[in-house]
Amino acid sequence: MFELYPVGERSYYLDSPAKIGIYRATDSEVYFIDSGSDKDAGRRARKKLEENGWRLRGILNTHSNADHIGGNQYLQRQTGCKIFAGGIEAAFTRYPVLEPSFLYGGYPCKELRHKFLLAAESEVSDFSDGSFPKEIEIIPLGGHFFDMVGFRTPDDVVYLADCLSSRETLEKHPIGFIYDVAAYLDTLERVKALQAKMFVPAHAAATEEIAPLAEYNINKVSEIAERILELCKEPLCIETLLQKLFAHYGMQMNFEQYVLVGSTVRSYLAWLKDTGRLEARFENNWLLWERV
Repeated sequence: MFELYPVGERSYYLDSPAKIGIYRATDSEVYFIDSGSDKDAGRRARKKLEENGWRLRGILNTHSNADHIGGNQYLQRQTGCKIFAGGIEAAFTRYPVLEPSFLYGGYPCKELRHKFLLAAESEVSDFSDGSFPKEIEIIPLGGHFFDMVGFRTPDDVVYLADCLSSRETLEKHPIGFIYDVAAYLDTLERVKALQAKMFVPAHAAATEEIAPLAEYNINKVSEIAERILELCKEPLCIETLLQKLFAHYGMQMNFEQYVLVGSTVRSYLAWLKDTGRLEARFENNWLLWERV
């Protein structure tokens, strides 16, 4: 873990639960792409800097999920580096309590206020800041989270953040987190058509050919949608639907899975309703969902 792998002339990644990308801007100065899950990840990433004689100029955050910004505060305090993020992701990075609050839909109980959902806050500059490395291309990757992006380095390596998951991950956790299903599918279609020397997803192996994995992720979304429609042959409330989905996929519910899967299923319901495949109605003070 935290081994350094080259993927281009100036591009690397640190192998960690959520990969940390590295772009070497000069012989001695680098940018991180994300910072790992916590202070320990930041410390181990900093050790790699020291081993290679590199100075950290900045961190480019793809999005604000805690496993991608958890090392921000430590690295910023230790190195004085700038952290760059855009849109809503910048707000969540400055005020990370927004993540568990958004997922839960209210103030999060203590079981949700931990490092996997609640990162330490950090100071953020927008991508439009004059010190952002202009040679880096920003690639919009909406769907997984609000304003998630990827980055293309000058040596043609594309860092894809969380816009797709490995087959192994989806076999173990079939309902991967999605905020906006329509935007997510649009992103995957665009990713299928992308060309690059190397692709580095945060939660899948680096590869020269990304289209097959993108197609697999698209098919997984269709599978989940069809399962929801099948279960909603009879009107169901969200709690009953969640129970049936957890049972079908052999998942075990806890607070973390309840908010992550629950939020995702609500996004599926909104998408299926907006596309005319589900209808929603209130009955006896229940919100019920039923296939059209």
